[in-house]
Amino acid sequence: MQELNLPFFQFKIKNKENKTLIFDSLRKKYLVLTPEEWVRQHFVKYLIDHKKYPTTLIALEKQLVINNRKKRTDILIFDANGKHDIIVECKAPSIKITQDTFDQIARYNLKLRANYLIVTNGLEHFYCKMDFDNETYIFLKDIPNYK
Repeated sequence: MQELNLPFFQFKIKNKENKTLIFDSLRKKYLVLTPEEWVRQHFVKYLIDHKKYPTTLIALEKQLVINNRKKRTDILIFDANGKHDIIVECKAPSIKITQDTFDQIARYNLKLRANYLIVTNGLEHFYCKMDFDNETYIFLKDIPNYK
């Protein structure tokens, strides 16, 4: 898999029935290793190991319903009170991050009302803090560490 613009992490990887699988330590199971999953697993490890977010506050591929359509957040982080704090949208490294990507995560946030939005393809990372009063987001250089 492609090297990402994230710290190096060691993962459990195996092959089964001509598919490469990666072990998801949060969901405690092997998943098909797609380029998007590679980014998701790296970013989760980054949040846990470097930003010190507790694993108990992180949900992966959490389902939500928007306009009667089922959608999934890639990574959803809750605060200590159980409220939505951060939404992370992961794309494969080959996918260019565009306004459509931000529109997608913003639609999710109309329902979830998280404080921060992150969009990453593993090579580029965009961090935003919500400004609900002005219905916009403010770009940040990094996401804060867990408090």
